[in-house]
Amino acid sequence: MASTNLRAKPPRHATFDWRGAGLRYYAYNFHLRQQFGHRVQKVSIDAGFTCPNVDGTVALGGCTFCDNRSFSPSRRVPKQSIAAQIDDGIARLKRRYDCEHFMAYFQPATNTYAPVERLRPLYEQALAHPEVVALAIGTRPDAVPDDVLDLLAEFGQRTYLSVEYGLQTMHDRSLDWMNRGHHHDAFIDAMERSHGRGFEICAHLILGLPGESREDMLATAREAVRLGVDSVKLHNLYAVKRTILAEQVTRGEVQLMERDDYIRTLVDILELLPPHIIVERISGDAPPDYFIGPSWCLDKPAVRRALEHELQRRDSWQGKLAAE
Repeated sequence: MASTNLRAKPPRHATFDWRGAGLRYYAYNFHLRQQFGHRVQKVSIDAGFTCPNVDGTVALGGCTFCDNRSFSPSRRVPKQSIAAQIDDGIARLKRRYDCEHFMAYFQPATNTYAPVERLRPLYEQALAHPEVVALAIGTRPDAVPDDVLDLLAEFGQRTYLSVEYGLQTMHDRSLDWMNRGHHHDAFIDAMERSHGRGFEICAHLILGLPGESREDMLATAREAVRLGVDSVKLHNLYAVKRTILAEQVTRGEVQLMERDDYIRTLVDILELLPPHIIVERISGDAPPDYFIGPSWCLDKPAVRRALEHELQRRDSWQGKLAAE
């Protein structure tokens, strides 16, 4: 078990025996509890970044499905300092969870999209909070030049750091559909330059993109494994208000995945993931006042129960079909 004196000696990234704990996949909460010796909860931070496909660097308008306010609670409140955001977020989380330790999560937009001189003090402010024991930084694979990766490596030596890359899909036609502003080669390049730098690499995957078959989705999962990700966030394509995707769904141009199809595909993917890959998320949702659909993903406990039921029905688990 990792030492609780995290300032003196940051915990080492490790793989823990989740099957021995009676789990059917390597759940993130289990991983963090084993890594730190207690529960660790993410608190969202908005550092005021934009994205290169919003400001015109590679595209305009952002991703087809994206309204950052729906993804992050920190973008639904008036802008505050980093410390104040953490304090407010911790206060909210403590009303829901028995938790005293937190991971500062730079969540909305592209959180490496700035010069190192701007990034360093933002990350330092978050890590300086007395109840923050780890960092998570969400970004894009085309927004991590070498000097930024050097900075992330430095923080990875000081604390537990997860860097989240939006893979979404390996298929360039789907990346074009979502107005991503880059192709899959950008993710390959980011992975190659990120390995061995001492931080955890997490990949976001979206299931149910228009025109993608089950085999297309499984191919993306296999590619994430091939490229050596440490963890994944899996979620269904869902629509929120004031986005291009919302308009497409309303006009009937895009059909969102039904829960049964999603759960079957999710289990297919879990079976392909090697046991050491952490599963940080199994579905996505948004606040009801931003949400268009599908309605089933708002009931996260029901999604978890459906996943467990399907795993039990198949007598299956993460890694069952993983390549040796």
